[in-house]
Amino acid sequence: MMYIEIDFSSDEAIYQQLCNQIIQGIAMSQLTDGMTLPSVRQMADEIGINMHTVNKAYSILKQEGFVKVDRRKGAVISVKSDKEEALNSVRKDMRSVLAEARCRNLTAEDLHRMVDEIYDAFDAYDKAVESAGSE
Repeated sequence: MMYIEIDFSSDEAIYQQLCNQIIQGIAMSQLTDGMTLPSVRQMADEIGINMHTVNKAYSILKQEGFVKVDRRKGAVISVKSDKEEALNSVRKDMRSVLAEARCRNLTAEDLHRMVDEIYDAFDAYDKAVESAGSE
């Protein structure tokens, strides 16, 4: 299981921080299809948050197609791969981010460079994990 770190002083809601870190864990292959997340109670105890907060995060991840809930196993990583649906979801989120960037006078080139850096970091992490596993 990956390490989850919650910033209790952040303006970002705790459930959103948890969702974002799980999604990043999937993007970096720390969490893969079929892996079971800790139970709501275990996750809450491990990171020191309310069970209802974890439940909300898991519910959102289910709605967004990152996990499925199995009665016996609990929350299981299961990423839907409908590309059109994924594009629409990301486009919706990007509109707000890009509007904020434009208000702050960031250029398209600034944003393209940032996206490339972040995406490349995910790829670099995957390659590091693969090479460590083959040794």
